[in-house]
Amino acid sequence: MPALNFQKRFAPLVADGSKRSTIRPWRKRPFKVGDRLYLYTGMRTRLCRKLGEAVCTDAGPIRIDDSGLVLWLKPVSGERLTPLDSPPEAALTRVIAQGDGFVDFTDMQNWFRDTYGLPFEGQMVHWDTPDAAR
Repeated sequence: MPALNFQKRFAPLVADGSKRSTIRPWRKRPFKVGDRLYLYTGMRTRLCRKLGEAVCTDAGPIRIDDSGLVLWLKPVSGERLTPLDSPPEAALTRVIAQGDGFVDFTDMQNWFRDTYGLPFEGQMVHWDTPDAAR
């Protein structure tokens, strides 16, 4: 039963269901399809608030670096998606970034650079529409 904490800027998007994915550093126990996710903001503070519960529908490796992002579709080979490539790939990176609550891929890339440093490797997690907070 993994709990996910979201920064204040992302909390409204999680609560209203418009943000249904997140990119996180690898955990000792990676997320798996079917995991029940408990979505919070302000964890470990007196302002802690439950945003909802959801079920993980997809989880996979991701790498973000200065040249773009890579989604590993298979353990050995990856598909590089970068805004510098042809329009379909640029559109996909924008969709991934906006789905994760960023304005565009550059905004997402800068956030990961400032927060974790680049290159960043972790796991992209998707979930269904969250149940209302109880």
